[in-house]
Amino acid sequence: MCAHLHSQARLRACAGLLAALMLGGCMVGPDFVRPAPPDVDRYTQDPMPAVMTADGNAQRLIPGAEVPFDWWRMFNSAQLDAMVKQAIANNPTLEASQATLRQSQDNLRAGYGVFFPQINAGFSGVHERNAPVVDGMTSSGSIYNVVTLSGSISYALDLFGGQRRTVEGLRAQSDNQRYTSQAAYLTLSANVVNTAIARAAYAAQVRAMEQLIGMETEQLDATKAQFSAGTSAYSNVLSVQSLIAANRATLAPLRQRIDQADHLLATLQGSMPSQASLPDIDLGQLSLPSDLPLSLPSDLVRQRPDILQAEAQLHVASANVGIATAAMFPSFSLTGSYGVAGSSFGNLSAASGLFWSIGPSLSIPLFKGGSLWFGRKAAIDAYQASLATYRQVVLSAFAQVADSLKALQHDAEALQAQAESQRAAGDALHLLQINYRTGLAAYLDVLAADIQYQQATIGYLQAIALRQQDTVALFVALGGGWRNRPDTIVEGKAP
Repeated sequence: MCAHLHSQARLRACAGLLAALMLGGCMVGPDFVRPAPPDVDRYTQDPMPAVMTADGNAQRLIPGAEVPFDWWRMFNSAQLDAMVKQAIANNPTLEASQATLRQSQDNLRAGYGVFFPQINAGFSGVHERNAPVVDGMTSSGSIYNVVTLSGSISYALDLFGGQRRTVEGLRAQSDNQRYTSQAAYLTLSANVVNTAIARAAYAAQVRAMEQLIGMETEQLDATKAQFSAGTSAYSNVLSVQSLIAANRATLAPLRQRIDQADHLLATLQGSMPSQASLPDIDLGQLSLPSDLPLSLPSDLVRQRPDILQAEAQLHVASANVGIATAAMFPSFSLTGSYGVAGSSFGNLSAASGLFWSIGPSLSIPLFKGGSLWFGRKAAIDAYQASLATYRQVVLSAFAQVADSLKALQHDAEALQAQAESQRAAGDALHLLQINYRTGLAAYLDVLAADIQYQQATIGYLQAIALRQQDTVALFVALGGGWRNRPDTIVEGKAP
C-alpha cells in the first residue's frame, strides 16, 4: 500500500513538473514577419494611357481589378477553352506537382506527431544458458526462459521551441509547394494559349502567302500573254516564275512551325503527337480582350506564385534559425515504462515480475567544438540570402508587369502602323496590276509592289499575334488569377 502511494506521489510530481515546464516554455529564434509590399503606386515611370486603340480594337486598363482564374476565356474561343481544360486534366507535369504538394502536406501532418506522447509496446522471449565460468568462479550452467511484456511512454518537452520551429518550417515548405503547384497551373495555361496563338498566326501567314501566290500566278499568265503578243520580254516571265517559287519556298518553314506547335500542344495536353486531335483555331476568331485587369502594386506580392514561393522559402530559412538556436539550449524529456517478466507467458501476471520506471531526463550541450554556434551563423546567413533572393524576385516581377504594360502600348502603335501599311500596299498593288495589264505600268513597279504587300501582310499578322501574346504575358505577370480558383488545392488541416 505504501509503495502504491509512493508511486502515485511520483506521478503527481512528474505531472506538476511537466505542466510547469510547458507553461514556462518559449520559442527561441526570430518570429517570421511577412515582408511589406514595395512602397510604389504604379508599375511604370510614365503613366499608362487609359485606352490603347489599334486597327479598330481598344484595350482599357482597369486598375484594382483582379485577373480571373480562367483568363483565357477572355479570348472568346470555345476551342481554346477546351484545349486549356484538357491540358489541366491530363498534363503529367501538373500531376507531378500535385503529388509533390500532397507529399509536403503529409510531411507536415507527420511533423505534428512530435507534439504528442510517443507510446510503444514490446514483447520478447529468450531461451538462454548461463556461462559456467563467471569472474573466475566455476558453476554449473543453467538453462532458463525469460519472457518480457512492457510498454513505454515518452514526451519531449519543447521548452525552447526547436520542435515547433521544425513544424513551422514544414508548414512553410508545404506553402512553398502549394505556390509551386499554382505556378505550374499558370505556366501550363499560358503555354497552351501562347502556342495556340502562334499556331493560328502561322496558319494565317500560310493562307496569306497562298493567296499572294494565286495573285502572282494570275500575273504570270498576263505576263506570258504579253510575251506572246511581243509587248513584254521573256525575262519578265522568268522573274515572275522566280518570285512564285521563292514564295512557295517560304511555305515549308511556316508549315514546319505549325507542325511543331501541334506537337507541343499535344505534349502539353498529355497526348502523343500521333494521337492528338487538335482544333484548327483561326487567328481572326480570337477576340482581343478589351478590359484588362491591373492589380494594384501592393497586391502583386500577395498573388504572384513566384513571389509567394520566395516568401515561403524565406519563412523556411527563418524557422531554420530558430531550430539552430534551440539546439544550443538544453533538451528535456519525460519517460516512463511499465512491464512484467517471467519464465513463461503464463506467469507474466505474477507480482514478482513487475517492473516500472518514470522520470525526467536532461541533455545539456556543453562542448561541440563550435558546431552549434557556427551552425546558427550559417542559418542566419541562409536567411539573409533568402531575403535578398526574395527582393530580387519582387523586382523582377514588377519589371515583368512594366514590360507587359509597355509592350501593349507599343503593340497598339505598331499594329496601327502595320494595318495602315498593309492597306496602302494592297491598294497600290491592285492599281499597279490593273495598269500593268493595260500596259500603263512597268513590270518592275508591279514586282516591287508585290514584295511590299507581302511584307506588309506578314508584318500585320505578326503584329496581331504579338498583341495577343503580350496580353497573355500581362495576365501571367499579374499572377494569372490562380488564387481565385474555386477548386484550388489548399493545405490540409493540422491534427
